[in-house]
Parts: sequence; C-alpha cells; structure tokens
Amino acid sequence: MLVALGLLWLTFGIYASGQALWAMLILTMGALSLYVYVSSRTLAWRYLFPGVMAMLVFVAFPLVYTIQIGFTNYSSNNLLSEERARGYLLEQADVNESRAFAFTVHPDGKNVRVVLAPQGEGAPAGGYISPPLSLTGRIATPVLMQAWAGEQELGQPYTLRQIIERRDALMSLRLTLPNQSMLLYAGLHEFAAFEPLWQGQAGGALKRLADGVVYQPSRDTGYFEDAQGQRLQPGFKVGVGFANYARLFGDPDMRGPFVSIFIWTVVFAGLTVLFSTAIGMTLAVLLNWEALKYRTLYRTLLFLPYAVPGFISILVFKGLFNQNFGEINAILDAVFGIKPAWFADPTLAKTMILIVNTWLGYPYIMVLCTGLIKSIPADLYEASAIAGAKPLTNFFRITAPLIVKPLTPLLISAFAFNFNNFVLISLLTDGRPDYLNTKLPAGTTDILVSYTYRIAFTDAGANFGLAAAISTVIFFLVAILSLANLKFSQSKDQRKGGH
Repeated sequence: MLVALGLLWLTFGIYASGQALWAMLILTMGALSLYVYVSSRTLAWRYLFPGVMAMLVFVAFPLVYTIQIGFTNYSSNNLLSEERARGYLLEQADVNESRAFAFTVHPDGKNVRVVLAPQGEGAPAGGYISPPLSLTGRIATPVLMQAWAGEQELGQPYTLRQIIERRDALMSLRLTLPNQSMLLYAGLHEFAAFEPLWQGQAGGALKRLADGVVYQPSRDTGYFEDAQGQRLQPGFKVGVGFANYARLFGDPDMRGPFVSIFIWTVVFAGLTVLFSTAIGMTLAVLLNWEALKYRTLYRTLLFLPYAVPGFISILVFKGLFNQNFGEINAILDAVFGIKPAWFADPTLAKTMILIVNTWLGYPYIMVLCTGLIKSIPADLYEASAIAGAKPLTNFFRITAPLIVKPLTPLLISAFAFNFNNFVLISLLTDGRPDYLNTKLPAGTTDILVSYTYRIAFTDAGANFGLAAAISTVIFFLVAILSLANLKFSQSKDQRKGGH
C-alpha cells in the first residue's frame, strides 16, 4: 500500500508538471510491477519481469525515441516546444532608462531597507524607501515602496561586496511604487521598469511592440515568421514527416557524401574482419604447432595488443604515423626517401585506419581460433598424416571447415562492431580529410556513426533530427546485413547437410 501511494504521488507530480504521457507510462509500468510481484498467479513472471523491463527501457525505448526524433526538426535552433518558445519571447523586456532608480541598501536592526533615488539629468527630488526587509532568501511577494525625502536617519549603505553577496535576494524583489508601477532589479546599481518587447496575439502570434510587426507561428518550419519570412529565435520543435529522409536521399549534395561514406563503412568493416581473421587464424595455426619452441611466450606477446586499452593504442599509432615526427615516416624516409602524408591523403588515411584496426583486432580472432583448434580431435590429423597430407591440406580440409561454422557468428558480430567503430575514427582521423563543397561537413574517412555524430553534436549546428534519421538508417542497414549473413550461413549449412 505504501509503494502504491508513493507511485500515485510520483505520477501526480509528473502529470502536474505538464507531462501527461510520461505520467501515464510511469503509472502503467508501476501498476504492472505491483501486479507481477503481488499476485500469486504471476510467480514465473517475477523472474522474467526485470529482464523484460530492462530491455524495454534501455533497448526498445531509445530505439523508438530515436526513430521518432528523425521525423522532427529537432536541433539546436529548435529545442523547445511552441508554448515554451512563445513564453520565452514574451518574457523578453528592455530596461526603460527614463524610469530607472539608483538604489542603496541600508541596515535597519536585523533587517535592511532599500532606498531608491531618481537618476539622470532633470531627475525629480526625493525618492522611495522600502519597509524593513530580510535579504536572507528570495522574496516572493511585491514590496510596496513609500515616498521618502531623507527625513529618517539610516545606517551606512552596504558596500558593493555586501550587495553582491545578497544579489539573489535583490533579484527576486518586485518593488511597487505608489503609482502602481513595478520596478525590477536591473544591475548592481539600479532598479528599473522593464518594457516588454512582444505582445501575444490570437492564434499564438506575436506582435513586436517597437514597430507593430506580427510574427505567426509556422508549424511547417518550426519558427515564428513575419510576412517577409524573417524568423525569430528560438524556434520550436515540430513534426516534418519524411523531410529528413528526403533530404538525405534526395539532396544531391548530401546523397553523394552519404553514399560514399556508406560504401567506405562496409568496405572498412569487411576488410577489417577479413584481415584480422586471416592474420589471427594463421597465427593460431602456427602457435598450435607443437614443435615450435617458446609458443607460450609468442602467444603472450601477440596477445598484448588486445590487452592494452584500445584508445591508448590508437593514440600511440596517431603519433607513429605523424608525417613529420612519426617513427614510421622516419623509417620510410631513411630506407626509401619518402614521407607519406597519412592524414592528408584520403587513400593513405584509409590504409592507415585499416592497419591500425587490424592490429587491434587480430588478437581476438587468434584467441578464438586457438580455442576452436584445440577442440578438433587429434585423430583427424593422425589419419591425415598417415595418408601423407601436407600442412596446407590439413588446414583447408580439416582445420578451416571445422572452425568456420562456430566462428561465423563471431565474425558477424565483429563486422557489426566495426560498422559502428566510432572510437577508432574519432581518435585517429576525426573523419578527415573532409569532402569539399558539401552542405554538411563530411570526411573521407568518416564511417556512418562518426558522420552522424558530427551532424548531431559538432560541425552542423546540432541537427538532431537529421542525425536521428541517419541513425535509423544505420540501424536497419546493420540489421539487414546481419540477417543476410546469418541467412547465407544457414543456407550454406543446409546445402552441406543435403550433400
């Protein structure tokens, strides 16, 4: 009962803040949880429920939320809802200097008094004084000021430092003059009347008081616009349908880089798996040769690239490939008299990325293949030796066929991992060198995930909607490629079973 009351209190608080959908979701999940763990008919679900809820919260929800953002104009310029953007603009106001008053703060026992004095040339004599106030916290109610001509002795005014210490309380003051005009804190030296810049109109429009221009909310673009199309900042978030996808595939200036980056992403992931598998499997077979001395030492040394944190290895290689000071170019210059521009030439940059990623990936494949080779019965190799088979025959006829099947799912997962290998690209090249003459920044070594990151958070004005659309495309591409690989593996196994 206490948990149920707490759930209702939480739900009501969320609903009262204006988040009706979130309140409904919290109430539904909470009620379902109570039912599962209270009812005697849901005993089995008590063990499954945490995993199912975790999957929904941490997997399904982010996926659905990302897909939803892809159908909006959500960006750094369109962060707020229409109501909040309109409210922000209506709160904008300028200080009316003709109605500004210099102020001083004087002690009055345990409290203080605020004294206002007109300022500027031609200012009238006299001023206003507040009743005793406590500036220890924020003051929510308006303070009625009284006319004052200096007839009362006051203590020494507070210094600037003392005023700064009480600035939060002073900023909360709303001083009401006898003529009912209200003054607000306008700085360390004055209170003033604030004149609003905008006035609300019917239909959600805004009227600029300075010149009377009316700005209508456009639910297509997500901005308040006047008759000439001039926009106000900030904008607001609206649904744009398939506009982000149309821009991604229909705009030639975006489609070109996107297609190139997609092809490079597939090539990068595929070649990384191919090279890592070739090197890792070869080393595993060699290290399985019993006549090889110091096999344990070799295996330990070859495993070290996997033991060292990846980001450290990447940064080390970034220094080694430095064109002017790197050890690799120093060796190449001494031997061949060349200093390749690894980071400036697109082809060399891609080659460098493949070299580094192969170095980082082959120990994983080597360890997997070593374990799989150990599981192959030794009788097969003994029979092969009696038949006079050579090592290559043993590899292609015995070793490879027996380890490929259990290795295939792991290779598919390695392909999917490298398809989204953001850390390598970000730390090594940051996607550069860039393509020229593109609407959005795109690098020749960018893969889809790093390209999406640049659009969402760095170079393109934080266009979250477009980045979410690209993320959705990436998700379906990876899913399709993974399913195709699994289908191909299953059909290959079925053909072998039929034979």
